[in-house]
Amino acid sequence: MQVLVTGGAGFIGSAVTAELVGAGHEVTVCDNLARGHREALHPNAEFVHGDIGDKAMLDRVFGKDAFETVMHFAAFIEAGESMQKPEIYFENNTANALTLLTTMLEYDVERFVFSSTAAVYGDPEYTPIDEDHSLRPVSVYGASKLMVERMLTWFNQIHGLGYTALRYFNAAGAAPPLGEDHQPETHLIPITLQVAAGQRDHLELYGTDYPTRDGTCIRDYIHVLDLASAHLLALHALEPGAQRIYNLGNGRGFTNREVLEAARRVTGRSIPVAEAGRRPGDPAVLVASSERIQQELGWNPQHPDLDDIIGSAWEWRRQHPEGYSRPVWEALGG
Repeated sequence: MQVLVTGGAGFIGSAVTAELVGAGHEVTVCDNLARGHREALHPNAEFVHGDIGDKAMLDRVFGKDAFETVMHFAAFIEAGESMQKPEIYFENNTANALTLLTTMLEYDVERFVFSSTAAVYGDPEYTPIDEDHSLRPVSVYGASKLMVERMLTWFNQIHGLGYTALRYFNAAGAAPPLGEDHQPETHLIPITLQVAAGQRDHLELYGTDYPTRDGTCIRDYIHVLDLASAHLLALHALEPGAQRIYNLGNGRGFTNREVLEAARRVTGRSIPVAEAGRRPGDPAVLVASSERIQQELGWNPQHPDLDDIIGSAWEWRRQHPEGYSRPVWEALGG
């Protein structure tokens, strides 16, 4: 299958690209490298350096290859930043997605796999959260993704576009030779490991007065390799005209303090902490029910243990202390 992957130089996009190539698909990656890494690009995927908001560039890409599916990862993902700069999230995440979708229609591409987020749910009314939960995002990030899901519903109804929206909970871990390296880094596990590695003085613990068992946020962590496997299942199952929505999580939540203690166990380091106030847009609890994708597509996470997830990220950090400052694929012979 010929697949276009937008944002294929990012954390999850690069891992999915590697799985696609490994499964024998012909992959083209389009990424503007604003927040992705050229070093993460799979050597057997064709690369186009460009922004999906650039219609002329998209016309060149779609005019060159007869894509059967688009897998869309190109988005800004920081809830906190979205509450400070809403305009860039609505432009990049929502408006640019519309440009991509309209281009797909023009070139008769009938399948779309969308990287969505658990942030579309907002503060949960119950846990674990299933796909029928009400959608009331509490961050601009979640709202920008939900607007794309709304567009997909209408594109499906009116144009027959087949799509699957995958609502991630907290992606973590490493898929060697690939790892997590955001600039700047705002995610709990990689920041904790940077402290363990001596690259930061301490971990800031945002919010210690949430209505949880120890006062800190509860999150459902899922290994990036399990996310990648779900994407391939979604791709292979998706038919033109179909409409599917799935949560992706392990169904178990850990508090920020529990993640910290797990990181201390894995690394053997003390990891100093400074308590700070809550960040805007952070729900107290996000834990997934992933029964639908398990029942319909047979997906089953293979790496659910928190220590294993953190351990894979720690091993990558030890091997790549400066992140993607040097090639990673060449070390494995391409």
